[in-house]
Amino acid sequence: MNDTIKIKFKQSTIDDLLGFSKILKKDVDVMIEEALEQYFENEQKKLIEKGIEEDASMTHLEYDEFWDGLDIG
Repeated sequence: MNDTIKIKFKQSTIDDLLGFSKILKKDVDVMIEEALEQYFENEQKKLIEKGIEEDASMTHLEYDEFWDGLDIG
């Protein structure tokens, strides 16, 4: 398995990376890793919320649907 990924950035992104690297005194690789970790966390939260919403919509019954066919007695 190849663990190398070729990534292309816009020039403005490269300029920002280099600029922030100097200001923050952080390695560009570290900044990219931190940004991706935050991105993955945010996307995971969205997926969880979407899953919860989908589950709720699938289990939501209207009043009449809930009581339809139920014989209490």
